[in-house]
Amino acid sequence: MPDKSITKVNSAYAPKGSLGQKYLASGIHISIRLWEREQPAEAKPQTARDYETVGLVLEGKAELHIEGQLVLLEKGDSWVVPKGSRHTYKILETFTAVEATSPPAEVHGRDE
Repeated sequence: MPDKSITKVNSAYAPKGSLGQKYLASGIHISIRLWEREQPAEAKPQTARDYETVGLVLEGKAELHIEGQLVLLEKGDSWVVPKGSRHTYKILETFTAVEATSPPAEVHGRDE
């Protein structure tokens, strides 16, 4: 009997979160999401999430303000936001990035 546990998510039809993110594939311990063509804007209020995030910039520029540090994120850069770290992003140029979160950000209202 073939394995039926594989999940495929087409980003064109992926569910969208309240912050603009698209939720892609999700497992029990990790999930990925897509921030697609986010427009330049002022930084949102700082937050601290109960999940770890790693990301990769596909297009554009943003500033990551995290625990008193400023990190410039550009195409090809990757980053980590540890669980519980106070942070915010400021989009400088139209920005597309993919992030993995562990545990999955979309479960139990973690992204609200």
